[in-house]
Amino acid sequence: MPCFRIITLGCKVNQCESAFLEHELEKAGWKKVEKGKAADLFIINTCIVTQKASHQSRQEIRRAIKENPKSDVIVTGCYAQVYPEELLGIKGISLIVGNKGKEKIPELVNKLSSLKQKILVETFSRKEPFVCMNTDRFLNRSRAFLKIQDGCESFCSYCIVPYARGPYRSMKKEDVLQSIEKLLEKGYKEVVLTGIHLGKYGIDTGESLEELLKEIGKQNYPLRIRLSSIEPNEISDMLIELVAEQKFLCKHFHIPLQSGDNRILKRMNRKYTREQFYELISKIKKKIPFAGIGTDVMVGFPGEDEEAFRNTLSLVKELPLSYMHVFPYSDRPKTAAFYFKDKVSSEIIKKRAKMLREIAEKKKEEFLKLCNKKVFEVVVESKYQNGFLRGITENYIKVIFPSADKKKGEYLKVQIEGSKKGIALGRVV
Repeated sequence: MPCFRIITLGCKVNQCESAFLEHELEKAGWKKVEKGKAADLFIINTCIVTQKASHQSRQEIRRAIKENPKSDVIVTGCYAQVYPEELLGIKGISLIVGNKGKEKIPELVNKLSSLKQKILVETFSRKEPFVCMNTDRFLNRSRAFLKIQDGCESFCSYCIVPYARGPYRSMKKEDVLQSIEKLLEKGYKEVVLTGIHLGKYGIDTGESLEELLKEIGKQNYPLRIRLSSIEPNEISDMLIELVAEQKFLCKHFHIPLQSGDNRILKRMNRKYTREQFYELISKIKKKIPFAGIGTDVMVGFPGEDEEAFRNTLSLVKELPLSYMHVFPYSDRPKTAAFYFKDKVSSEIIKKRAKMLREIAEKKKEEFLKLCNKKVFEVVVESKYQNGFLRGITENYIKVIFPSADKKKGEYLKVQIEGSKKGIALGRVV
């Protein structure tokens, strides 16, 4: 039986697509092997959202080739879609496949020796169809990720994603429901709806995310639904009401901020102001007091002077966040910001990132204190150690708790009893 291994970098959408490829290869008679084991085929599903992600992608490609010189190596994902010519410089790659056409990889693996082309990268069309690459088996997780949307047309000045993922496209509502039902049959208790630009779900089909969630609610599925990242200007009052009122929806929002300075936000081509962002978070907290709210903040964007950074600091300090991801600005060729002249030095970027990460730690501690002695619904994810299990609450708190008789994927109530090193401690009630 031929063996394969998939190495995935980047976002949850990439993870969804890797799970699909894994399932299809296994159905075709291939055997998956774990890290460190020899394989006949390696698939590296790459990311290029930052310079670091690009570097890690190249590292994984070179490592696979060096450690398995007789194996086939297929490179796919965002790096392959946008910069295939860069990858050609790495000797030992068998095939480069872009995001468009990624679903064909299981068919291509048996044709590698006869393929005349080493690069299969197609340009996205304006009316690109949504390609369903979902599976009912998810990389040993207790939670399943369901990609219901692809593509982005926002063209934020720092972001390469629109070039890597193409135009907006959405899974049909009936296909979403069928996919959820398949995951339910497999025993999943939580499904995370994800996409490249989730808030634009349905823009191409005449539907909306809110309408989809209402339809899911009508089915009374015995599982909960979590939303992945949504842009701030796409969170409607109706969406907030739905999350507040519907038990099946997790009380959790991830809303990218990027900067707390209006001048920088405009230069980033973001479609909101710091005031609008603050008002949105306040509105959510008023409706859902224990909602988990996370964000992304970028430091060192070209033109970010001390005043702009102070504006970001002051805003995040005021916001009732439960966690915060901090990213240093990263030059990406083909983006507008790549050509901006007033770049911030790496030393200043490191200093600012450190300050924001210290605030992030405090915000996390404050949120855990707010939730202390409160009871939340938890999906068991895995064993921890010494008779403890690990799970995640509906408002996105990672919690460990003692229990000998509960299994992965079970759904139960846990009371938060404190925290240690950013992880909540709880007990089953």
